[in-house]
Amino acid sequence: MKSAKELLNINEKETAERIEKHIQNIVAENRVNGILMGLSGGLDSTVLVTLAVRALGKDRVCVYFLQDRNGEKDSVNKAQIVAEGLGLKLNVGSIDAIMREKEKDAAFFKFISKLPPFVLPFMSSLYYIIVGETPYMTTLRKEELKKSKFRIWLYDNIVNGLEEMFDGPCAARRVVLEKIAKEKNLLLIGSGNLSEDLTGWFTVNGVDNMPHSPIMRLLKTQVWQLAQYLNIPIAIQKRAPSADVLRGADDTLALGMSFGKIDIVLYGIEHNMSDDEIMEYGLTKNQIARVRKIYKMSAWKRSGRK
Repeated sequence: MKSAKELLNINEKETAERIEKHIQNIVAENRVNGILMGLSGGLDSTVLVTLAVRALGKDRVCVYFLQDRNGEKDSVNKAQIVAEGLGLKLNVGSIDAIMREKEKDAAFFKFISKLPPFVLPFMSSLYYIIVGETPYMTTLRKEELKKSKFRIWLYDNIVNGLEEMFDGPCAARRVVLEKIAKEKNLLLIGSGNLSEDLTGWFTVNGVDNMPHSPIMRLLKTQVWQLAQYLNIPIAIQKRAPSADVLRGADDTLALGMSFGKIDIVLYGIEHNMSDDEIMEYGLTKNQIARVRKIYKMSAWKRSGRK
């Protein structure tokens, strides 16, 4: 079996320098005082803010944590650790009022948000057995839902509420941060990565789908590699990738596979590799087919169509 690590390996020093130069260039081009970004305490935003400080200095980097009561309780603490380590002040706000309004029409989300986190994988597996896909994959096929009364019922009563509650925080945070950026003459940047982009695992017009996303060309496993090079705190490196919307619901649960496997297939898609070539890196036909399916189904999100 071939080494996936070798396949996805990047030159950390050159990559960091390239991204830092890019940040310097977009700040100069937009004639702003510096950059503003949301700091979630997750891997992507931590790597990006570290590169931003290296590129511009701490005095030209402004970070906000916008709390959502359905997210992980210790997220703000992790964001604070990152900010303090870089010499930044963490501005803390809240989107609770916005999300409470959305939650009124999300009965199923309210139900599962009260369940112990360990129950969610079981429910996700049960959904997959019955429907043949994850709830996230169902959100990607809205037009096809019209062909089945069962799928219409499923979407209206289960999936729609989940989608609203997952997309809502990203959209709300972008609105809040764009207003602050304009007031302070700062450039708002996002920490979306290539794995999220190619699987559609982002919110159209959300804070994870920004015009300026300096680490967008890195797959998730490459972001992890860069995190090691930058000496990102181990607690952040080990944190499960998550939209931080529902406790216990990480990205693996939504996509049905780890990024370690997803990234190999995405790399293969980007480099026109055949299934047989991808299988040499330890993936099965079914795993490859699932990622190819998600990639194809999510194309409308990358084109900006709703």
